[in-house]
Amino acid sequence: MAKEISALIKLQIRGGAANPSPPVGPALGAKGVNIMDFCKQFNGRTQEKQGKLLPVVITVFADKSFNFIIKTPPASVQLLEASKLKKGSAESNRVKVATVTWDDVKKIAEDKMVDLNAFKLSSAMKMVAGTARSMGINIKGQFPEDL
Repeated sequence: MAKEISALIKLQIRGGAANPSPPVGPALGAKGVNIMDFCKQFNGRTQEKQGKLLPVVITVFADKSFNFIIKTPPASVQLLEASKLKKGSAESNRVKVATVTWDDVKKIAEDKMVDLNAFKLSSAMKMVAGTARSMGINIKGQFPEDL
């Protein structure tokens, strides 16, 4: 018989850097989860993604046990890395702060494909392009139609 789920907790934590301080400690402590056990497991599984911001969905069961799913870094974070920026534009419709290529967008879309609700790579690329546009990042060239 399946365990009864008591809570779903969604957090964004840097890879290999989970510790009991906020936001991890209070979010897990309020649900009765062993915070240090989570931190050790998370840091062990994210050792190769050191320092990257990773969304994590923690499922807490009625007996206070848990499991978690680590997702890929947000498209906005990957776009900032590709464009070598610290943050996007404050007025994205007027002020453009950087330019990326469609190859960069394709690489990000391929990485994010498992977390997006898209069946085709071209659809995923359009989603990432929309994120870039909302951040004030231009995309150089024409959309590749051969996908």
